[in-house]
Amino acid sequence: MELQAGGRTVRLSSPDKVFFPERGFTKLDLAQYYVAVGPGILRALRNRPTTLERYPDGVGGEWFYQKRAPKGMPDWIPTAHITFPSGRSADEMCPTEEAAVVWAAQYGTVTFHPWPVRATDVDRPDELRIDLDPQPGTDYDDAARAAHELRAVLDEFGGLRGWPKTSGGRGLHVFVPIEPRWTFAQVRRAAIAVGREMERRMPDQVTIKWWKEERGRRIFIDYNQTARDRTIASAYSVRPRPDAPVSAPLRWEEVGVAHPADFDLATMPARFTELGDVHADMDDHAYSLDALLELARRDEHDHGLGDLPYPPEYPKMPGEPKRVQPSRARREETS
Repeated sequence: MELQAGGRTVRLSSPDKVFFPERGFTKLDLAQYYVAVGPGILRALRNRPTTLERYPDGVGGEWFYQKRAPKGMPDWIPTAHITFPSGRSADEMCPTEEAAVVWAAQYGTVTFHPWPVRATDVDRPDELRIDLDPQPGTDYDDAARAAHELRAVLDEFGGLRGWPKTSGGRGLHVFVPIEPRWTFAQVRRAAIAVGREMERRMPDQVTIKWWKEERGRRIFIDYNQTARDRTIASAYSVRPRPDAPVSAPLRWEEVGVAHPADFDLATMPARFTELGDVHADMDDHAYSLDALLELARRDEHDHGLGDLPYPPEYPKMPGEPKRVQPSRARREETS
């Protein structure tokens, strides 16, 4: 069958294939959802290299991340050339039209993972993305409380404004549009500074400890989500869980009031029709990281707080501490 999206016609094969068995949602339901929220998800993806999380046989089947642009992609969908930490590179899909999202859904894409850069400068992020990740013993409500303190921290250090959204799971994301002046390493350094300031203010509720054995029952601020090639599901993306939740953009007054279960493939279109994209003004702003980078400098100079570990698959980075689990390091010291 054919769907209209942003002035283009997109063909959809096997529209009755069930993608979410628990709810009975089909490929057609998924594609129609992305038509319904088209302006919102395009705002989140526009001109960004985007990794596709694909489930060709639905969320109960095999799946994979598609980083390189799929073969046979229409010539009206541009690409952006990006480089991975390994030194390898690829051309990734770079949506500029709503129809590109529906085209990807035709090939089983459930979730879209955009880089925090634009095609015009793929080495300098234009978003600071802060991931509030509940650890065992904590939940979404704990993340929401941390988010309100995070809002105060952002305002205090540079008058920054964040746009919150549900992760589609138990967590919260806060995105800050920034000037594309800093490298991935510098943006990550700013995220670490945010996390350390949050730890100082909420030591029993928030942690920036990379090793799980050190986190405890606290909200983890995953600073490594700002490392090169780490991405976060876009606003309006459907998540591959049985109940088909979506990553829902929120207004600040909704944080801690609305809950992730309120937003799914069935309910979000009505919200979008009523409210539109509640993050529509995000691209009208671009903030400076100068105050956060000065905070990072003071943390290092005054308290000896330097860099933190990168994910295990990354090459060793300059200034990075030993990438060894603390309990293992203690065993090695005493052996």
